[in-house]
Amino acid sequence: MADTYSASTIAKWFVAWADDEDALTNMKLQKLLYYAQGHHLARYGRPLFDDEIQAWSHGPVVPSVYRQFKRFGAAPLELRDEDAFSWDDVDSETADYLGQVWNSYGGFTAARLRNMSHDEGPWIAAWGQGDSRDSEIGLASMTSFFESITV
Repeated sequence: MADTYSASTIAKWFVAWADDEDALTNMKLQKLLYYAQGHHLARYGRPLFDDEIQAWSHGPVVPSVYRQFKRFGAAPLELRDEDAFSWDDVDSETADYLGQVWNSYGGFTAARLRNMSHDEGPWIAAWGQGDSRDSEIGLASMTSFFESITV
């Protein structure tokens, strides 16, 4: 398993993995990144990606990835030529792990994932610091919370 990835690479994996029926929107992608990061911290003791996750009004968001796919609005995401991605960008162990995350959370709607994250300690603690988009959801908070649940 690679040390860490960019959140963009992990996001592109999820977009490539989703099929047309899954309607992977930016909001749903943001929650999948949050759950992938949280479970990875708990399972492996280190981040899956280095990008910061922030507490926004609709739940956890990786700002760099949000901006990358913002052009889609609420429509399903797709990879375009400027979003170069190859399955080889993610090693097989990480791909297996991401598949487990997808199997656990990919069947939920974006709204359901948002509501779930709003009931969880990491988002609540960060949002409580002030209702702005720059409240970081800390890795320690995520690790502690996700150690108590399993994928």
